[in-house]
Amino acid sequence: MSPSPAASSAAIVLVHGAWHGAWCWRRLLPLLRGAGVQAHAVTLTGVGERAHLLSPSVDLHTHIQDVLGLIEAEELQRVVLVGHSYAGMVVTGVADRLQHEHPGTLAHLVYLDASVPRPGESWSSPHPEATRQGRIEAAKSSGGLSFPPPDAQVFGLEGADRDWVNRRQTPQPFSVYQQVLNFDAARVAAVPRSFIDCTSPALPTIAPSRQRVRSEPGWQVMELATGHDPMVSEPQALADLLLGIHAQLA
Repeated sequence: MSPSPAASSAAIVLVHGAWHGAWCWRRLLPLLRGAGVQAHAVTLTGVGERAHLLSPSVDLHTHIQDVLGLIEAEELQRVVLVGHSYAGMVVTGVADRLQHEHPGTLAHLVYLDASVPRPGESWSSPHPEATRQGRIEAAKSSGGLSFPPPDAQVFGLEGADRDWVNRRQTPQPFSVYQQVLNFDAARVAAVPRSFIDCTSPALPTIAPSRQRVRSEPGWQVMELATGHDPMVSEPQALADLLLGIHAQLA
């Protein structure tokens, strides 16, 4: 990647979770940019405004390339990479690639109430058997192409916020659910990493990740007393945490 004429400080790149799109960061982006930070949000292929691109060929590597493509297109030289929920899988793969191909680009890795995989695991690996089977069954109606979103109430949202997210969610490509991610754990662990734990209400499927980051060395763990979609329910509190991480890089 050639040098960028843009700001010299690190940019924040936001990667949404399952069923969402870049739209979910609508309340957060102005707060980051208003603080003078360059911030970008990517929509992964097959969801959000890119739902028309859903096909059997869309997989985890497609989503990894989506993020790498944004970093390349924007000529970002230093990046704080934020992955929400399912996108913990995506940003792990991106981190592995960046560390190998463009060392020094990735300044900090943030898992926002996200999956924290180990090499050879899939998004589904730590989920209870009932959850796995439920999603496999749900995908049958689309011929295995996708599975539908849950009611946003499970993310701790109510009222207008719940209605807004429910209107905007789109089916998730099913291929990414059981696809394993192989990566160099030491290479990824060499990047400073933070985990933002959304505790009220805590989403049960994130429990294994919560336990991992508290038992493994090298993690900075922060808590937000809100539900699984803090960019919707507590955008200012989330912005404060991300701006704090960004400030550490100055």
